[in-house]
Amino acid sequence: MVVTLTRDGDLMIVTVDNPPVNALSQALRQGLLEAVATIEGDPAVRAAVLSCAGRTFIAGADAREFGAPPQPPHLPDVIAALEGATKPWVAALHGSALGGGLEVALGCAGRVAQIGSRLGLPEVTLGVIPGAGGTVRLPRLIGVDAATDMILSGEPVDATRAQALGLVDVVTTGDPLPQAKARARAMAEAPPIPLSQRPRPTPPGGGTFWDDREARLRAKSGGQDAPLAALASLRRAVETPFPEAMAGERATFLALRNSDQAAALRHVFFAERSAGSDSTLAGVTPRPFTRCAVVGGGTMGAGIIAALLEAGLSTRLLERDRTALDQGLTRVDGLFDAAVAKGRLSPDAAQARRALLSGTTEAGDLADRDLVIEAVFEDLEVKRAVFRTLDGVLKPGAVMATNTSYLDPRDIAAATSRPDSVIGLHFFSPAHVMKLLEVIPLPETAPEVLAMGLALGKALRKIPVRAGIRDGFIGNRILRIHRREAERLLLEGCTPAAVDAAMRAFGFPMGPFEAQDLGGLDIARFDRERLAQAGSPAADWAPLGDALCAAGRLGQKTGGGWYDYRPGDRRPHPSPTVAEIIRARIGTKDSPPPALAPQAIQDRLLPPMVNEGFHILEEGIAHRPRDIDLVEIHGYGFPRWRGGLMAHADQVGLAGIRAALLSRADPLLIPSPLLDRLVQAGQTSADLDGR
Repeated sequence: MVVTLTRDGDLMIVTVDNPPVNALSQALRQGLLEAVATIEGDPAVRAAVLSCAGRTFIAGADAREFGAPPQPPHLPDVIAALEGATKPWVAALHGSALGGGLEVALGCAGRVAQIGSRLGLPEVTLGVIPGAGGTVRLPRLIGVDAATDMILSGEPVDATRAQALGLVDVVTTGDPLPQAKARARAMAEAPPIPLSQRPRPTPPGGGTFWDDREARLRAKSGGQDAPLAALASLRRAVETPFPEAMAGERATFLALRNSDQAAALRHVFFAERSAGSDSTLAGVTPRPFTRCAVVGGGTMGAGIIAALLEAGLSTRLLERDRTALDQGLTRVDGLFDAAVAKGRLSPDAAQARRALLSGTTEAGDLADRDLVIEAVFEDLEVKRAVFRTLDGVLKPGAVMATNTSYLDPRDIAAATSRPDSVIGLHFFSPAHVMKLLEVIPLPETAPEVLAMGLALGKALRKIPVRAGIRDGFIGNRILRIHRREAERLLLEGCTPAAVDAAMRAFGFPMGPFEAQDLGGLDIARFDRERLAQAGSPAADWAPLGDALCAAGRLGQKTGGGWYDYRPGDRRPHPSPTVAEIIRARIGTKDSPPPALAPQAIQDRLLPPMVNEGFHILEEGIAHRPRDIDLVEIHGYGFPRWRGGLMAHADQVGLAGIRAALLSRADPLLIPSPLLDRLVQAGQTSADLDGR
């Protein structure tokens, strides 16, 4: 049974067992409601303890019910029964108590948590708000400010922080059940006032609290509806009686759960759960990667090292000489120092990670490594030289990975005698922060090596996406189209600021020109030069970018790129120099063209990106549309709440995307044959996800 009852003297132990994460299925909700009735009708029982079998407390809603009409009994009614019981309930928490799971715990009179437990209300990350009292009860328990922080961020807190906030009563190092029993017996003697009957809390800072929070939220929410709706629900919980606040929260939840944004975020949720899965690897055991090494301690290499150390992996840095080695180790130290300074890492944790790191200037010192990741300069001959050296010193079975962004891993692997042990692992900068990892197998890559690459991504808490071999793989190939089309808009009279503002309004954290200035215009220039040497037609698409590079305007690092930057100020300022370069390229005109509205700019940039996504699918470079969505979200800042590039195209309609491309009458924007077929068949990209 999902819910079982066991007598323990004057207590009833209510055990939930609904593997794998004790999700709040209809059967579980029904079982809890029946348990309340049973306990209320038993005069020998004075209190109850709610415990969960397995690895976690109730971890949230049942994913199988996402998007489906709610089935009775509804969770608010179950929690109301728990809270209204005459005999107090105490929740024994371990693992995670998230979403509806935490709302259930809030309905209990007390909460005991095992250290390391995580408690949170992540609903805004799924495009909804808590729908069973979270926005109403939580501020009555921990105060308005702390509750607002938790609900608007969607981020969980650990048990220690939860106790400090007043969210849990007791934290225990072992099994929480004994302490929960003691707490339940104490509460039977002196039952606390239910949260629903406590006075409404007062927000800090007087009457400006809500206006200040709303202004901050609008500045960073990027068009998302759920955070603002959650803030409104929290305000209603403070300003209206409990029943009215509950009714308002539930109505808002039900309205949001059927929205396009909620559907998009559910799509991302399931895509992330399936990231790294590959049916061709069923039964394949990944090669080990306990002992790792990184060749090159620059910005990218240091970030990769930090990510490996955070996963608890012994890591060794190889550099060409002692000076470069010391500089690389210092960079890694700096990343940990920054994390400690920001409170994201304790000094003890930082020291434990540093203890896993060693350095060397001798390639032979990598002989015991399971995995070596090359992170040197993006030059084919430099990378081939590294692989040639590694081939001579690594043990049999050791995996050699290249972090190339654009080069063909097959050309790099040709320098070795064991291409079956070579794989591409494309990290994104900063590698210790960015969650995307493109995993690129060669035709010769052994299945257990590919399995290792995907398993490594999960071990690093990244989103691993398998990509085929083609210039730019998945993400950088779409980025190239995005930049090309953005620059073409400048040649038609748009300004960099207008284009960037339009894409920020769409939901990107920064526009294409701001992003280029941050990363450096020389990176794209190097790519164009490489393509030109190879005779690729994709090389000649950035005349303005080339002109800026020729003028020494490489972005923030030189004080100017598409924008001007003042000393100590990273904010972009419109540049008269860039405006003159654009005017010179366009030529003299009697009158400037009319300015494009933000929507028109978005309509110019997004369809070509979608079209390139379909080319990538048709060529087998990406296996599923949702993989492209994950790449764009986690590698390039595509707004998560729009579902990713391909999911967004489905929402706006593929027929409209195709029509927008055809309206341009541009040989560079001929619709992909795959896009044509889907439109003709009345299908969407999502129909390809199960292939």
